[in-house]
Amino acid sequence: MVPSRNSSDKLIALLQLAYSGERAAAYAYRGHWQSVSDEHERDSIRGIEEDEWRHRQLVGEMLAGLGAEPNRRREVRATIIGRTLGLLCHVTGWLMPMYGAGKLESRNVKEYETAARLARDCGCVNLIDCLIEMAEVEWDHEKYFRSCVLSHRLGRRLSLWPQPPPRESIRSSYESESGGSLQDKSRNLCERATTGG
Repeated sequence: MVPSRNSSDKLIALLQLAYSGERAAAYAYRGHWQSVSDEHERDSIRGIEEDEWRHRQLVGEMLAGLGAEPNRRREVRATIIGRTLGLLCHVTGWLMPMYGAGKLESRNVKEYETAARLARDCGCVNLIDCLIEMAEVEWDHEKYFRSCVLSHRLGRRLSLWPQPPPRESIRSSYESESGGSLQDKSRNLCERATTGG
């Protein structure tokens, strides 16, 4: 299969968006966990912030491997948005940040699934499993924030964003489209980052 230049360009653009988006999310979550009083919630949201920084590192490595750099304008914008949202968490109450975070994470699942398909289309098979893994982690984040919103008496009355399909469908739908197991691929970027290899 000849890699599609169009797919490669789309993948780079999407990864640049994700790279900056992870920065905005991480800064927002930093303010978010500092704004809640429940210790379990603080720990959970702090862990989500750490996931976002890890994803940013991985996406940055992917961009470098593709010979691309982050978009500077998006980086500045992401810093401003993330820090502003983090500050707003201290004044908007408990429910609004939980709702906003859940809706955002739902979009992030789709973003990484799309990136995995673009990586396949342009022949970057070494990136696929890591992108799928990040989609799965974002799915976990969405589930957490959805459960928080639904635990609130007003949250149960809100019209929520569409619920993503089951977590296992992220990987299985990709594998059925691609005709094979992701485990058959070579050691992926996420694995190397985790093991330090």
